[in-house]
Amino acid sequence: MKDYGSAWRVLRLSSLTDQIFIKAQRIRSLQTKNVRKVDESENSEFIGIINYSIISLIQIDLGIVENPDLELQKALEYYDKHLKITKNLMKNKNHDYGEAWRDMRVSSLTDLIIQKILRIKQIEDNQGKTLVSEGIDANYQDMINYSVFALILLDHK
Repeated sequence: MKDYGSAWRVLRLSSLTDQIFIKAQRIRSLQTKNVRKVDESENSEFIGIINYSIISLIQIDLGIVENPDLELQKALEYYDKHLKITKNLMKNKNHDYGEAWRDMRVSSLTDLIIQKILRIKQIEDNQGKTLVSEGIDANYQDMINYSVFALILLDHK
């Protein structure tokens, strides 16, 4: 925000979804290729997925605008709001699933993120109409939590 302001406010959800897709594909590429031509880790890409997913949740709340319209403090309030809601969801799911993610591979979490992106793209292509899906916001929240799990697992290696 300090460098670019709220320029992201002009992005449509489909553009944000594509940005997340690029990040996830890069992670997958880093996990499968032996040679890296750009010296960046998976960690920074998972952080990018978290940030773009939270931005997407904010865009769902506020809608898309033609010109940047959020000051830093207000943007941080929205960011923190969605992070808190998503963290509470993670705690509840962790309880129900018994922290199964701790025994998963980071590559599996990457694949699950890509699956969520493909689901979101399909919902977007259907103009947001779903029959039984949790909706786009739940998929963004799941990607945030999968990314957090991946970062924890990477930190423990």
